[in-house]
Amino acid sequence: MPIAGVTWTGLNDDIEALDRELEEFNKKTGYDIPIHVDAASGGFILPFVSPDTRWDFRLRNVISISTSGHKFGLVYPGLGWVIWRDKSYLPEEMSFSVNYLGAEVTQVGLNFSRPAAQVLGQYYNFIRLGREGYTRVQQNSMEIARYCHQRIGAMECFENYSEEVVNPLFVWSLSEEYQKKAKWTLYDLQALLQQSGWMVPAYSLPKNIEDIVVMRIVVRQGMSRDMADMLLKDIENSVAELDKLKYPTSSRQAYDKQEKLLGKVYTH
Repeated sequence: MPIAGVTWTGLNDDIEALDRELEEFNKKTGYDIPIHVDAASGGFILPFVSPDTRWDFRLRNVISISTSGHKFGLVYPGLGWVIWRDKSYLPEEMSFSVNYLGAEVTQVGLNFSRPAAQVLGQYYNFIRLGREGYTRVQQNSMEIARYCHQRIGAMECFENYSEEVVNPLFVWSLSEEYQKKAKWTLYDLQALLQQSGWMVPAYSLPKNIEDIVVMRIVVRQGMSRDMADMLLKDIENSVAELDKLKYPTSSRQAYDKQEKLLGKVYTH
């Protein structure tokens, strides 16, 4: 189950490479292991900004794809989609049919007593925007994300996690050299940015690399170049304010304590 648009980093798994490896594995073992693509974010990005990338049903072993309408599908929260290559791949156990109000109703998921507003909103966007409209929206988001990625990567104190931006979201961390002397952490930067109205989360990466703390920006429809410049300016001002600190913040002290336990000692 590869991911297009990994939540932690914004990157994509190499789904085409996985399909090739799986094809060889299935031939060698006699298994018939399929691929489900978790495209919660990338499912509404790749078709419009990178249409030649093979990650979907063009690959033989991909039989199902899920995506979220409420991420980059431009619908308010609560909507997700899953599609199958063919009806034969949909397990009967996942759906059930009832005779309701004079018709045979078959669904996969929770039935009845649920609002359809998100579905109607998604249907409206599909008709109103179409492929051309979604392409314009997503390409604009990508351009702004790449602009922010370049500006943040150019700041002395930061280091981008990846060299490229493949979805309109990316993460960065404090550079190794800067981290040794800083009296603050990205959690402190998050708190300062919140005071200016920005929701830019700081968090640690998953198991085995949990000592790496990153911040993430997600660019969606409505984020303009002017707004990006305002955010970047607030980041610069917040960093300048934090650099004036004489003593380590509580989060920095906690970080130093953890590093000391791991055998890394930073002094200020």
